[in-house]
Amino acid sequence: MDTLSYYSKNSRSFYEATINADMSQIYESFLPLIPLGGTILDFGCGSGRDSKFFLSKGFDVVAIDGSEEMCNLASKLLGKEVKKMFFSDLDSIATYDGIWACASILHLERSSLKDVFRKMERALKEGGYIYSSFKYGDKEEYINERYYTYFNENKFKEFIKGVDNLVVQKLWSTYDSRKEYSETKWLNVILRKEVL
Repeated sequence: MDTLSYYSKNSRSFYEATINADMSQIYESFLPLIPLGGTILDFGCGSGRDSKFFLSKGFDVVAIDGSEEMCNLASKLLGKEVKKMFFSDLDSIATYDGIWACASILHLERSSLKDVFRKMERALKEGGYIYSSFKYGDKEEYINERYYTYFNENKFKEFIKGVDNLVVQKLWSTYDSRKEYSETKWLNVILRKEVL
């Protein structure tokens, strides 16, 4: 069973488990980097939780997800269309001030990730920022029917060298804000697209 099938089958329970997660610490690291009213791509928006917060702060948000069921739930929450789209289909050029990929692209195999980061780089305006998060470590595995790629600081720095024009702005680790996953460690990543 692939990861998207998991989210399609479990969309309601995933929505309810994540909609109230406290992301304030991460927002405080990312949002000050984005111009007021700037455009953010929520790249794998899940429940729509983060898009809802960004919209409330006056940002222009485009939300996408690969699961039609998650798109439907998030669209209802946001009162606007959430587009069904796979990460590999991103083809925008210099469109976004920021890309938010919270616990989303970690479901790709590491061998596919570089190409998706290149697509994200192309979709960013010069000087724009990417936030992403990965389970902390150095492996790839299936857990509960979902595929995960892990990174630690050194492995991510080495990995991202293969993507032109993206510079590591900040790397830091946190623990999951949800009580039932409080021992899960995450690597948080902020990248900046160089001004050429």
